[in-house]
Amino acid sequence: MKKITTIIGLLLAVFLLWYLIIKPYDYLVTFKVKTSAGTINQTLKLWNKSLENSTPIQQENLRNLTQQITVKDSTHHYKWSISSVNDSISKVNVYVTDKEHSFANRISIPFSTTDFEKRIEYTVTDLIAKLKEHLKKIKVAVVGKDTTKSTYTAYVSMKGLQIEKARGMMNNYSLLTSVLSAENIKMNGTPFVEITHWNIQNDSIHYNFCFPVIKSDSLPKDPRIQYKQYNGVKALKATYNGNYITSDRAWYALLDYAMNNDIKVDNKPLEVFYSNPNFGGDELLWEAQIYMPIKE
Repeated sequence: MKKITTIIGLLLAVFLLWYLIIKPYDYLVTFKVKTSAGTINQTLKLWNKSLENSTPIQQENLRNLTQQITVKDSTHHYKWSISSVNDSISKVNVYVTDKEHSFANRISIPFSTTDFEKRIEYTVTDLIAKLKEHLKKIKVAVVGKDTTKSTYTAYVSMKGLQIEKARGMMNNYSLLTSVLSAENIKMNGTPFVEITHWNIQNDSIHYNFCFPVIKSDSLPKDPRIQYKQYNGVKALKATYNGNYITSDRAWYALLDYAMNNDIKVDNKPLEVFYSNPNFGGDELLWEAQIYMPIKE
């Protein structure tokens, strides 16, 4: 009996040591959502910018991010950890610590619902609401393996943040249209964007906005426009519906699919657009085919 009591006492002491001192967080919130890790990542960053009392998000990698939110005399440290449950569902663990009041929080939490807990629940619930609102405005479906089409193309090269891509396309759509139409050059397909460099850490890209054309010696010369042959590649394919500003959500869905199915890909997606945003209408009817090249 004494041995049992001693063992229980030791276990209790170890637990209290871990809970009160060693445990690296004060409070944990967990939730699951039907979307990719990257979509959560991007929504989290945009939501954070809307908060008045928060520091900029710090990204360790796509799935691990931290932020600090000031509440009265406290600074709450949030660590967001995203993992994939399967191809379509992600799990988010939110570890929160208030370093100035950590010990008091850990003692109080098991016995009452503290203001610290209420604030965390409110904050995480607000993020979840923003995420669900965003997901209502887009549709992403991974189709599987396919091959992109080869074509000759007129294009304009640009670089910037992912969220600026659609604006760059709109700013150069009229340029490409006017220069080509002036020489009666007709498009040989729908416009597409070729990503030539993607920095996932800081959400920046280099890309070509392309108009497929038939190669000839009479293509108009303009210092702003270049021409080249695009050669098709084997790729993973997804269908995206929604505003083209957030078509990169399909990139992340393809990355998750590749990871979960042990497929090596080259992070240089290709987007083929089948709708003209200038015509307006229901954004959920705008369609694009998104491809992620497979490494041979």
